[in-house]
Amino acid sequence: MSALQNTAPCGRDTGHIDLDPDDWEEFRALGHGMLDDMVDYLRTVRKRPAWQSPPTATRTFLVGPVPRVGRDLARVYEDCKEHVLPYPTGNIHPGFWGWVLGTGTPVGVLAGLLGSAINCHVPGYDQAASLVEHQVIRWLAELMDYPPESSGLLVSGGTVANLLGITVARNCATKQRVRRDGVDPAAGGAMTIYGSTATHGWVTRSCDLIGLGERGFRQVPVDADHRVRVEEMARMIREDRGRGLHPICVIGNAGTVMCGATDDLNALADLAAEEGLWFHIDGAFGSLAKLSPRYRQIVDGMERADSVAFDLHKWGYMQYEVGVLLVRDARAHAASFSFAPSYFEPFRGGIAVDPTEFASRGLQLSRGFRALKVWMNLSVYGSERIGQVIEQNIDQVAYLRSLIGREPSLEILGPSELNVVCFRYIAPGLTPEELDALNMEALVRIQESGLAVPSSGRLEGRFAIRVAHTNHRTTYADFDALVDAVLRVGRELVGSRAL
Repeated sequence: MSALQNTAPCGRDTGHIDLDPDDWEEFRALGHGMLDDMVDYLRTVRKRPAWQSPPTATRTFLVGPVPRVGRDLARVYEDCKEHVLPYPTGNIHPGFWGWVLGTGTPVGVLAGLLGSAINCHVPGYDQAASLVEHQVIRWLAELMDYPPESSGLLVSGGTVANLLGITVARNCATKQRVRRDGVDPAAGGAMTIYGSTATHGWVTRSCDLIGLGERGFRQVPVDADHRVRVEEMARMIREDRGRGLHPICVIGNAGTVMCGATDDLNALADLAAEEGLWFHIDGAFGSLAKLSPRYRQIVDGMERADSVAFDLHKWGYMQYEVGVLLVRDARAHAASFSFAPSYFEPFRGGIAVDPTEFASRGLQLSRGFRALKVWMNLSVYGSERIGQVIEQNIDQVAYLRSLIGREPSLEILGPSELNVVCFRYIAPGLTPEELDALNMEALVRIQESGLAVPSSGRLEGRFAIRVAHTNHRTTYADFDALVDAVLRVGRELVGSRAL
């Protein structure tokens, strides 16, 4: 026996307490049963409502006091089956098209099990989890046509990925001085970032967090197709620079949140190069069109960006949470977040060869093994199959548009690109306010019926039922059922005047 093993004095561990099961075989049997249940849960998802509200009994149960003494795992699992599993958001259901929520995959379930069992901490260190994340980032850079030497990081989602991207832009614009001195408008003018009025709300929150303030985001008008007016952006940049402001970054959208529009990314790349600005793309879901041979031209120019952010838990169909930031200039990325406290000193050998490698690319020191589910999904399905499902989603939304277009009682609002369509029920004689009220009530009734979960939005002040399709389980028949339901509920509301 090694001198390093079992050196505790005899008897010291008497009465030792740990959190492992008393009976591993009993635990194994229950675990097998849980896995069997989850396979059935996925296989039978279509038989359940797309969504249902937790009942009073569940709401009461889930406000109970903290357990002071533990209970049997089997009993706790029964409570989970009764009060938790039946009442999710429902985004794994084939009738869920609300917001932009992905469905996850069966492979992702198993990856989650494996990842939680080994429970890696991945700020860096010499371990397989770090090697997997390196490989995943190289794969994603290749899929997005980024150079192999690009840097990247897996994060919780698009908001954080975008925040990190524009933080690198800010730090590069100040030659990293801001890390030492903070944001000082007197040092070179108040910094400004430019993007369209259709840009997601992450940008104002991020400008707040990195010291630019909400006014630091300069909103540029969009055209009729919800694409940014590049000429107007150029005029605003030059005008702001003339007023003593400090433009630092141009933002392009690959798939706007409301209607899936994609800016002219090549034109924005040209503008950023002409003005010496960082070019960042919010590709939260639209960037994944790169995986589709038939539709990848929609995001042409994305490969020219200095940084791009996107979510694999949206149109990549993977389990929450996994967002991605790619940065073309690896040195700029590292310079923006690197830190070296003494308690993470690197060594020439041992586990701590590079203990903060990934932590020095973002804000998190504590990092889970997000890369495993990406690695397993891409390894099992391949990027080509994921691209085929993305194409299928786009084709299905085109089919939904055709159904809507054939119905005099339905109207598409705004442009519809990629995988998003906004529409509403209309009827003669109703005021704009009554039309809004009718469609709001129709949406609630459809959600509460359990048939489907679209979400909502407003275009030019008009309330719309919004379908954002990132669901690999949806069939064409599901959209037939949605249109039939909207027509039926709309007629009932008009007939009863329950507005």
